[in-house]
Amino acid sequence: MTPLQRYIAEEIAADHADGLLNRRETLRRLGLLGFGIPAAAALLAACSTEPKDQPATSQPPSAATPSTPPGSSSALPAMPITFAGPGNRQLQGAWAEAAQPRGGVLVIHENKGLTDHIRSVTGRFAGAGYSALAVDLLSEKGGTASFTDPAQATAELSNTPQEQFIADLRAGLDELGRRVPGKKLGTTGFCFGGGLVWLLLVSGPSALAAATPFYGPFPDNGDLSASKAAVLGIYAAADTRVDATRQAAEDALNRAGTPHEMWVAPNADHAFFNDTGPRYAPAAATEAWRRVLDWYGTHLS
Repeated sequence: MTPLQRYIAEEIAADHADGLLNRRETLRRLGLLGFGIPAAAALLAACSTEPKDQPATSQPPSAATPSTPPGSSSALPAMPITFAGPGNRQLQGAWAEAAQPRGGVLVIHENKGLTDHIRSVTGRFAGAGYSALAVDLLSEKGGTASFTDPAQATAELSNTPQEQFIADLRAGLDELGRRVPGKKLGTTGFCFGGGLVWLLLVSGPSALAAATPFYGPFPDNGDLSASKAAVLGIYAAADTRVDATRQAAEDALNRAGTPHEMWVAPNADHAFFNDTGPRYAPAAATEAWRRVLDWYGTHLS
């Protein structure tokens, strides 16, 4: 099992532990990942005993609780596009163009694929002045829209080689660079996509000037020495599973000597930015969005 496969399996088990999935559906989803009943039961038992509470380590959000998701009031339309990927493959994506782009942002989706929520975030970046591209990492399987069962889309992502993700994301960066010539590039990813942000950074030199991974697990023995990106890591105080990798990420950033900052959202859990999900925390999401735009304003504009 690869680290990404383990992460996806643990995320399903955590949803069960938090009461978001019943046992039958949880076992079905783990079965799609290749887990037999004994292995799935053992994983559920392990996740059900993990502590969920963690003291906040950051200042409380400065913004009042919003009535709409952050950035949505000024979001621009995200249009479907296709572009050339590695190995003569065609990649699908969502593209939102800022009127006068200050930079470009590669958006990396969660383990459900390129959803309406990720399209919305792509449009929000464009509304904030950053042309944005979200790559559908299920392009080779017909795209996210070809899956009627979201759990099957997650299983396909689990079975995709890590090297393919990196190659597709690098193709996305190339496409983004062509669409915003002369501008600096950043990347933002969420959950599974946050982990891919870290993997992209440790994969070697790239055009990235900045990155803002949201609650993404840092890879084992990750080396950031080849990266020049300024990193803002976003975490959640109650997300003990991913937060356990935060110190390793910070140590790697310190060794690399690149600008960085870690922010832990108090009173929030994993996936708190997703306004379509059950863990959405409006105040934390608003503060995170403000910090991301400030970070890109400093390192991309």
